[in-house]
Amino acid sequence: MTTVAAPQLATGHIGLNVSDLDRSVDFYRSALGFEQLTVGADGDRRWAFLGAGGKLTLTLWQQSAGAFSAETPGLHHLSFQVDTIAQVRAIEAALREQSAEILHGGVVAHGEGVSSGGIFFTDPDGIRLEVFAPAGAESAPAPSGQAPTCGFF
Repeated sequence: MTTVAAPQLATGHIGLNVSDLDRSVDFYRSALGFEQLTVGADGDRRWAFLGAGGKLTLTLWQQSAGAFSAETPGLHHLSFQVDTIAQVRAIEAALREQSAEILHGGVVAHGEGVSSGGIFFTDPDGIRLEVFAPAGAESAPAPSGQAPTCGFF
């Protein structure tokens, strides 16, 4: 078998299946601050592209029924990085205004003695999400001790 040297890869965008496009677009715009870059439809098939500063980050595809399952193979969670823990807390406040399910009770460290951390929550379809900052969470609890907080939630 031939081994090819891997190119430097970067995430282009993330595509998520959703059950109600309008509800999901509203959630991602108001809770996380995404801009709607475009929205489209082809008969029953609807989609929206979201991002910031004109750069595509997230595509939403209305083609699902039911809710996200953590019990089947596939996406574990989707994580977004911000610069500061203050930005994490601002997003936490917006999520609380929308009555989003916030896991671990709020801002937590990624592990015992680790300065990075953030919030873990679900979107309207139950998709598990995280917003974190690389520093500033050292005084926050680490709900899983030494194990990664983002692991089994």
